[in-house]
Amino acid sequence: MAEPHRTPLPLLAPLSWLRRGAADLRDTNFRGVFYGLCFLGLALAIGWMHEALWQATMGLTAIAFLIGPFLCCGVYELSRQRERGEPPDLVASLTCWMRNLKSIALFTVLLVFCMIVWARVSVVMFALFASQDYVTLQGILRQIVEGSRNLEFLLVWSVVGCGFASLVFAVSVVSMPLLLDRQEDTVAAIAASVQALWRQPATCAIWAALIVGLVGGSLLLFLPAIVITGPWVAHATWHAYRALLPVEPSSAPSDVERAVRAPEPQ
Repeated sequence: MAEPHRTPLPLLAPLSWLRRGAADLRDTNFRGVFYGLCFLGLALAIGWMHEALWQATMGLTAIAFLIGPFLCCGVYELSRQRERGEPPDLVASLTCWMRNLKSIALFTVLLVFCMIVWARVSVVMFALFASQDYVTLQGILRQIVEGSRNLEFLLVWSVVGCGFASLVFAVSVVSMPLLLDRQEDTVAAIAASVQALWRQPATCAIWAALIVGLVGGSLLLFLPAIVITGPWVAHATWHAYRALLPVEPSSAPSDVERAVRAPEPQ
């Protein structure tokens, strides 16, 4: 199993991950923007579905959760290509997840399951605080938006939501890049992710706050910005993975292997 970094990382290391992620986005000729457009399309589809047929919003959101990790894998692959000195290949990145399909698919299903559980918990909390008998998604959203008149609900909902978000972040902070890069199994990837968070809690907390600020801010304040912030954060996540789970010496080429691979002098 991948071994997390043992020595404490600088608290502001996530800023360097963002800087390297921006360099990846630029040096791959902004191929990651293709995935950013996919993120935007999913967000617009969910918004449209909520307006047209709000009852189906949860189903579409579940589909987005299924598709999202595979899209992120494509961005990770572009960073991986650049790291290995390969030319950026968008077509190859579209199917990179096939290298470890079973584990990546299982992890994605686990994320969707967490989303469904959180949705059910939200309904239960709404039922406890709401004045109406029939629980609807629109009613839940109204309770959240009108927080000034529902402070108790908003407080409880926020605390429980932070708990769910922390759990999901703990199991996923480096899991997907690890599954793609080293083809670990799902359980080993989750364990490595949790260990990485355990050993670098402050740095990972800052990283989580930056993700929420960039992605969440784009979704709430200016949705089209997700075209850039989405792939930017995904590229940076690759560098977070490299920092939190450095490559083991055994996986690096030996001196003999380097000599074998070296081109003969002309």
